[in-house]
Parts: sequence; C-alpha cells; structure tokens
Amino acid sequence: MRKLPLIGLTLDAEQPGGYSKLPWYALRQNYFSSVAEAGGLPIALPHQPELAEAYLDRIDGLLVTGGAFDVDPSLYGGGPAHPTVALKEGRTAFELAMVRGALARNMPILGICGGEQLLAVALGGTLIQHIPDSVPDALAHEQPNPRTEPGHEVAITGGTLLASIVGGTRMAVNSAHHQAVATPGPDAVVNAVAPDGIIEGIESIRHRFALGVQWHPEYAVDRADQRILDGFVVACHG
Repeated sequence: MRKLPLIGLTLDAEQPGGYSKLPWYALRQNYFSSVAEAGGLPIALPHQPELAEAYLDRIDGLLVTGGAFDVDPSLYGGGPAHPTVALKEGRTAFELAMVRGALARNMPILGICGGEQLLAVALGGTLIQHIPDSVPDALAHEQPNPRTEPGHEVAITGGTLLASIVGGTRMAVNSAHHQAVATPGPDAVVNAVAPDGIIEGIESIRHRFALGVQWHPEYAVDRADQRILDGFVVACHG
C-alpha cells in the first residue's frame, strides 16, 4: 500500500469563552475530511513558531486554512490598518514561519482564503484591506447565502497550474472575505479572477506547487473543488 502523505493543516486560535475558559484551537471538520478524501493523512499544527522547522521535517505538504482575521498590513507595506482589520498575531507569526520554510524547501503548499492571502504576502505581494472601500461596484464577497452554496463565479487563467488541475475555464465558488490580493508578488501569477476584477487565486512560478485560492474548496461547492485537494495531495507524494 502506498504511504499516505502527511499533510499539516494550520489551526485557528480562539480566546477564552464558548468551548473553553482557556484559549483554544478550532478547525472545521471538512478541512480534514477533504484532505483525507484526496488521499492525504491530515494532522493539525499548533501555533509554535519555534517548532516550524521540526514540523516541516516531518510533513509532506502544508495547507494554510482560512479564518475571520487579517494579515497585519505592516507585513506587506500596506500602511495604516483599516478600521475593519482584525489581527491574530500569534497565528500569523506561526503560519508565516511555516509558509516561508515550506517555500524554502519547495514543499507543496495550498493556501485557502486567508491562507491564499498569506501566501501572496510571503511571495512579496500586497493586499486590499477592505474591498467595499477600494473596489467600486464590487460583488458581495461576504456572500449572504450559506457557504455551502456558490456566491459567484471565477474565470480561471489559462496556462496556470490551477487551470491544469481543474480542467476548465470557469468555476462556481463560495465567497467569505472582505480583503483580497492586490498584487501577487514578483514571482507569482494570478490564476483566477472574479467578474468584478477581484483576484481570486494566485500561484508561484518558482515552486512546484505553491497555490492559493480565495474560496473554500473543502466545501465542494463546484465539482472541480475536490480536484484542487486531489492535485495538492498528489504533489505531496513527491
């Protein structure tokens, strides 16, 4: 039997209240199940930046998950923080250490939603801090309907890694973000765009698999969503 590649998934961090009176980690089950369905062995990664290299020594691929928080604008020269910006500095410090370490090793990376934005920043890109204040007539990127349904479509850029994985030119996607990638970085390209021009996906041109999507393929809203997880896990086989 072929060995299952070990896929590290980053966790979200919550303050005391709800599940526990102490700080706690959280992650939706469909992140793990979608990786398992793709043939990976998912494990959770607690936020210990000093252990990043030890984690990277053991895992075969890194999945950076989303969350209701933002990357510190100081990390990409974004100027003063917009009033809507919410930080989780400990989580970002850990994820940035993991992403930079994975890029240095040419380890496969999949960034989802906020994970895509962090990947763009690690690749030298910049972010839009608040779409409604920056993009006239933008779509509702914080979709009002359930996340299990599509919010809008994206156009897939031909000739990209994403295009080769999904095998089409358009996808229906769910949408849960108020920020977006403004520029992908000098060694990255845009691989998906919303009808209003918002960047919905980026990928590195220097690494074998460093891919980010703004939507949440773990929900399998489009039949091509699982192909993204499948392609990522295949790359993690080496």
